[in-house]
Amino acid sequence: MKMMKYILVICLMVSPAFAHEMVPTYPKLEPSFMDGLYKTTMTVFNKRPEVAYYEIGVFTKDWDPIPFVSNYKIYKIPYLSTVSFDIYLREEDKSKVTYICSKSKLRTTKSVTRTAVSSRICSLVKGN
Repeated sequence: MKMMKYILVICLMVSPAFAHEMVPTYPKLEPSFMDGLYKTTMTVFNKRPEVAYYEIGVFTKDWDPIPFVSNYKIYKIPYLSTVSFDIYLREEDKSKVTYICSKSKLRTTKSVTRTAVSSRICSLVKGN
């Protein structure tokens, strides 16, 4: 049994990781064209063939959601494609922002039972 655990760990270390990517890793909030709003631009790259939708969220250091504006909250990103989007935040929320995250949204169907893993990638906001 102990040997099985070691084999599993080795397999996980050498197998490719299938997730998505989001850049920049450390976004900075800049003043936008409108007074009282701050903006950053993010890009998500989909490396998962079974996932096509990603949800965007903005959070405090305690993982409380912060209201923000973007074209969409959920983006359709085809396999091996990228999507860039702007996130706008109010000036009063700027100092509370710690994380900007993207989370894969898994589609379920009643006729198909499958095991899938949702992935969440977060960028740490700097310079508040």
